[in-house]
Amino acid sequence: MTTTPTTTPTTTPAAVRRGALAPAPAAAQRRGGALVRMIVSEARLLVRDPAAAFFSLGFPVVLITVLGLVMPWSDDPFNDQDPLLAQISGITGYTPIVLSLAIATIGLSSFPVTVATYRQRGVLRRLSTTPVGPARLLVAQVLVNLGALVVAAALALVSAVVVLDIDLPRQPWTVALAFLLAVLSVFGLGALIAARAATTGAANGLGMTAYFVSLFFAGVWMPLPIMPEVVQTIATYLPLGAATQAMTDAWVGAPFPTQQMVVMALWAAVATPVAVRIFRWS
Repeated sequence: MTTTPTTTPTTTPAAVRRGALAPAPAAAQRRGGALVRMIVSEARLLVRDPAAAFFSLGFPVVLITVLGLVMPWSDDPFNDQDPLLAQISGITGYTPIVLSLAIATIGLSSFPVTVATYRQRGVLRRLSTTPVGPARLLVAQVLVNLGALVVAAALALVSAVVVLDIDLPRQPWTVALAFLLAVLSVFGLGALIAARAATTGAANGLGMTAYFVSLFFAGVWMPLPIMPEVVQTIATYLPLGAATQAMTDAWVGAPFPTQQMVVMALWAAVATPVAVRIFRWS
């Protein structure tokens, strides 16, 4: 007589069943690893490029030092018509403008051209087959350049204090917040150019147009406090103009520049997601 073997049903522990149903972390780890590798790669490329390294790290130091040593107005009151601005020297009042200029040089000139060069050479087309999405590419660029700009700003301030004896900001944390929002908002504008410019030439043309317009409203050629009221009003609603106004107000101890901070935050919150949305790989 043949005995039929009986099959004993196996039970799967609840913990194992929950583990099987949970999403595998491999994809998230790959995405996180791709971002880290992209940041490291972009940082290495920045350091290895002498021109990019100079304009990212050395340009603000050289500019503020030369202006302070050469310009005859550097020791005069920044604006003798304003009770707060009259308390600081011309070179102290120009320091926030130099910081804004440094941000614009990278965010509107170098950054869009770098991404467009990747697109023109087919690098982006190859990256499109990897876990690196447009958001990670733009985030990597912003983080690397933000780190470089923080170092450049610190070097410029140290040089200005030691060599030129400028006044330190009365509200340093407000200056730091304005600087951070300035980087995010200006790079948001630069990301819109970088997302669509098909060639290096197109990115350079669009970026330099936005660059020089922004410099005018940031007060590079003529300080904003002595510009016509209409120019100051327009500048308040542009990333770089708002940045200069916010940092200057914080430098002299004026009330918190709420309007300028909100403007920069809105530019960053709107422009960057739009750039990710319209990003083209080729």
